[in-house]
Amino acid sequence: MDLPVSFADHTRLLLGDEEYNKLADTLNGEQPVSIRLNEEKLPDSSFSLFHTSSGRVPWSSTGFYLDRRLTFTFDPLFHAGCYYVQEASSMFVEQALKQYIGETPSVMLDLCAAPGGKSTHARSVLPAGSLLVANEVIRNRSQILAENLTKWGHPGVVVTNNDPADFADLEGFFDVILTDVPCSGEGMFRKDPVAVSEWSPENVEICWQRQRRIISDIWPSLKPGGLLIYSTCTYNIKENERNIRWIRDEFGAEVLPVDVPGFWNLTGNLIDDEYFPVYRFFPHRTRGEGFFLAVLRKPEEDAMQVRYKSGTNQNKKKAAPTVSKEQLSAARAWLLSAEDYEVLSNGLNITAFPKEYLAELSALQQNLRVIQAGVALAEVKGKDLIPSHALAMSTVLSCGAFPREEVSYEQAIAYLRKEAIVLPDTAPRGYVLLMYKNVPLGFVKNIGNRANNLYPQEWRIRSGYLPEEILVLQHQDE
Repeated sequence: MDLPVSFADHTRLLLGDEEYNKLADTLNGEQPVSIRLNEEKLPDSSFSLFHTSSGRVPWSSTGFYLDRRLTFTFDPLFHAGCYYVQEASSMFVEQALKQYIGETPSVMLDLCAAPGGKSTHARSVLPAGSLLVANEVIRNRSQILAENLTKWGHPGVVVTNNDPADFADLEGFFDVILTDVPCSGEGMFRKDPVAVSEWSPENVEICWQRQRRIISDIWPSLKPGGLLIYSTCTYNIKENERNIRWIRDEFGAEVLPVDVPGFWNLTGNLIDDEYFPVYRFFPHRTRGEGFFLAVLRKPEEDAMQVRYKSGTNQNKKKAAPTVSKEQLSAARAWLLSAEDYEVLSNGLNITAFPKEYLAELSALQQNLRVIQAGVALAEVKGKDLIPSHALAMSTVLSCGAFPREEVSYEQAIAYLRKEAIVLPDTAPRGYVLLMYKNVPLGFVKNIGNRANNLYPQEWRIRSGYLPEEILVLQHQDE
């Protein structure tokens, strides 16, 4: 790999000749492959270590290194949300959340969330009863974010598509804000050759200034005493230590330590004039790509906490309902612990959202562009309720709500290509939940001679061929 001369000169000064040479050599080596299991769908106990002699990711309770890259596109368990392909270093966010959130339910914002690795991870780590708002400023990327969170299956999620400045009116709203800010991407050189070609000293200057604007925009939305997790995938101190020092001095934030065992080989503060705790991953020292993280706490006395109430505009004329009470009741019956959810209708669509956070949802809808919230349950067509694919992916689907049919690998791939499926004659008519290795894959409507495929058209596998070698995740019993 031909590294930019300016990058090489600047990083050599930062690390010294010996460490820089080790870094440069590693960047020309093989990139490790890592995944993170969704334990609500595929617990560790059911996961074969056939592909994981390389071991666990030390700083993640559900992260694994793989010996070889799987054929992810052709693995039904990947599409079913059983695991996420995530770069190992970025899984370190788990440590910050676990060490400072504890068991207290929290409202968290992942500000720059697409494609969804840290959002799905945070949703798994947050205490029960928490709410995650996952935001992405670029519209088409927000749709990818929504898809990945839907597949992950947790109901306590809202996906938004907004600029950081749009959060200004949500003062003191969030207990935790993760800002994985856009950066110059030095830590992605081995993973993404485009990052090498796009790097320049001028871009570094643009990035650190943009990062400060983002933090300034979002800071009022953090509760007094709340946590800001700041991360980048770059090495330089302008986008990292100097920005952390700026946040500390500008907003009176406290930079918090994270307990890190020495054998993880993380690198700390790289500025000479003062110390505060930060955590940096270098590929020649840890198995992963470049990553930087710091945790900061907002002063308790910074502002009055704002209480949000579920507001309705009394003067707003209510539209005639398009969904009957009977249809709402039928959709509610599909849920586990249905009493914990409010079943809502929007046009001809029915969704379920945690009752505990209806006030927060109302505030979000009044101030932001909400892409999706909670779990989509069904679409109404006349008297018929068509179950949503999001319901199939959700961890709150009641086990007995629909008849189930196990399908083979070949049938699963055909389904994911949105092809028609033929079920056995013994299969019941109507809506059937397809299962692959006892994991929900999605719905079909069985009409006898064929089953109409309800998989989302925009998510289908577009490739019409199968690779000669297919390597997929294995269960313990395989």
